[in-house]
Amino acid sequence: MADTYTQIIIQLVFAVEGRQSLISPNYQEEVNKYITGIVTNKRSKMLAINGTPDHIHILVGLNPAQAISDLVRDIKTGSNEWMNEKRWFREKFSWQEGYGAFSYSRSQLDRVAKYVINQPAHHAKRSFKDEYFALLRKFEIEFKDEYVFDWVEPA
Repeated sequence: MADTYTQIIIQLVFAVEGRQSLISPNYQEEVNKYITGIVTNKRSKMLAINGTPDHIHILVGLNPAQAISDLVRDIKTGSNEWMNEKRWFREKFSWQEGYGAFSYSRSQLDRVAKYVINQPAHHAKRSFKDEYFALLRKFEIEFKDEYVFDWVEPA
């Protein structure tokens, strides 16, 4: 009997609604663990996860029976509900609509995992907007600025 063998490595990137800086570093580890649970329950493998107060990067080994859009929906819905139950925020927490999904080969895994894990240090030097546009360009994804997230510029 033949089996199925795959290696589908995907980096997911999405932002907090309105690009608000809501996910305090004090909460990041709990958020990461909760999202890891969702990914695991969907039979995908968490390879690396981390974020900043306004966005998150998730590197997964995708289950081939799982559509990327379904996994993102489940992560966003589940973590939205969980964070709102925690009552960490004055207003209702929500992830912004849309996401980025970028594929990698096995030879890139270590480098990308380190990049994901080191998000706070990385963003001390580069804005999320610059980072996200650079990813879109690197992967030669056509886009229109006005349809890529709602950007909140620093005052």
